[in-house]
Formats: sequence, structure tokens, C-alpha cells
Amino acid sequence: MSPETQGTMMFKLVLIGDGAVGKTSVRRKYLGKGFISSHIATIGVDFAQKYVQVNGTTCRLVIWDLAGQTGFERVRKHYYQGCSALVLVYDITSRETFDNATRWLAEAYTYAGEIPPTAILGNKVDLRTSNDRSEFVQPEEGQAFMELFTKKLGIPSIFYETSAKNGENIEETFSSLTRLMINQEAKRKGKKK
Repeated sequence: MSPETQGTMMFKLVLIGDGAVGKTSVRRKYLGKGFISSHIATIGVDFAQKYVQVNGTTCRLVIWDLAGQTGFERVRKHYYQGCSALVLVYDITSRETFDNATRWLAEAYTYAGEIPPTAILGNKVDLRTSNDRSEFVQPEEGQAFMELFTKKLGIPSIFYETSAKNGENIEETFSSLTRLMINQEAKRKGKKK
């Protein structure tokens, strides 16, 4: 084992959500890459990795970015298996993407057999420029969805509103989610003893 991987926890994260909600942009921003305003849709699947230190623990995050278009379900199903966490992204300017969140969690459950710790992200908050509350998905709605999901299924989850464009809450999301995964892994190991 190399010194880089010795004592390192590895986690597989899967980014899910409708097409064009900003999954790839969230991943790129987290990896320190620039924002691309005219992004081409992910074809099938893409991945990247990042080493991070959280609470004194070195973690290797392997982040899988799954295409959100319906035609890619057959491709996506293989990538849910063995995932340590989900990052479910919706676009706050598109109520349809928020309404589809439950469908994405059902797909994850179908192919993974269980739902791991989950981050629910309302992305594109930089586009919330109107005072008309009916026009956009509101933060209270995302928070309520996360709380209902956590209560009904007992899945550790977090909610953030994010902007992949300006980086708002991107780092916080992945740090919080990594802490959840570390805690879940500790619980799992504790049960094995």
C-alpha cells in the first residue's frame, strides 16, 4: 500500500438528478475547476477523485457524475452499487427538477438496494433574482423534503442551497457529507465487532 493510500478511507459518491441541473458544474467547482456556462450534457457517466482531510481523517472521494437524461438509466444502474453517498441535485429555477427528486431516490434504492447518506442540493441560487416566491423552489421546501426523507427512511442527510457558479456552499456540502460517511462507516464497523 502506498503512503498516499495507507490509512485512507475511500468513499464512492454518486451525483444524481435531472439533466441540466448543474451536477457536473457542482463537481467541477468542488475540484477547483472553472465554471463553464455553456456546458455539454454528460454522456453516460464521468468521474473524478479528490483527497480531503476531514476531522483528521484522510479520505479519497471518488465522485461519479451520472447523466440525468432518461435514456441513460440502463447505464446509470451499475454505478449505484457500492456507493457510500448520494448527491441529489435539483435546479431551484425548475420546479420539475425538484418534483423529480423522489424518483431519483427511488431509482437509487432500486439499483443500490439501500440509500446511503445523502446530500440534497438546490443548485443555481445565483439565479434567484426575483421576489416572486412562486417562481422558484424555496429553501424551506428543500429543507422540508430533506427532513421528511430523513424521518421516513432514517437516512442521514443534509440540505444545502448551492451555486456551482460562485461556489456558494459547495465546499460545505462535501465536508458535511464526508463527515456523515465517516460516521456511517464507524457505525458499520462497530456492528461487525
